[in-house]
Amino acid sequence: MHWIDPDSLPEIRGKVIRFLLNPHGEIDGIVLDSQQVHFPPHLANKLARHVATGEVARVRGVKPRGANMLAAVSLTTRSGVQILDEGPHHDGEKPAKPHIERKPMEASGEVVLSLFGPKGELRGALLDDGTSLRMPPHAAAELASYLAPGAHVQAWGKGVRNRHGRTIEVDEIAELVDAPSPA
Repeated sequence: MHWIDPDSLPEIRGKVIRFLLNPHGEIDGIVLDSQQVHFPPHLANKLARHVATGEVARVRGVKPRGANMLAAVSLTTRSGVQILDEGPHHDGEKPAKPHIERKPMEASGEVVLSLFGPKGELRGALLDDGTSLRMPPHAAAELASYLAPGAHVQAWGKGVRNRHGRTIEVDEIAELVDAPSPA
């Protein structure tokens, strides 16, 4: 979003709870307190170098309608490092996606946060164990009740685990009907 002046946008502050990964294993966001903050993958390396979980950060961005997320334009760390989205490389070549071997994985648990794409489209869910479940927007729209906070699900697909987290590109998902009910 290189054309937007970040100083013109509202600012939120909070603690970085965890990183979010896309299906390629790249950081494409953080959870700031209880809100998703989306970053484009071309900022993944800067985020990994300058942001740590537990750190307090300030974010300026655009909030899509109907989504508990912020599409970040800038992030400022407590030490004053600013990560600014100035758009992807302008040299005409797109950087190659990292070649990460995705392995069969499964996960189950309670959904604590619905995950959205940069325009507010539902794209998955974050489970209570920190696993991100990802899927295309058309599939997520059909399965919205499975991706809502409080739902108990089990999911299968191909995934990636690295030092920043775990993500599964969902092939199948089921609601856990005998999941513990809240006390």
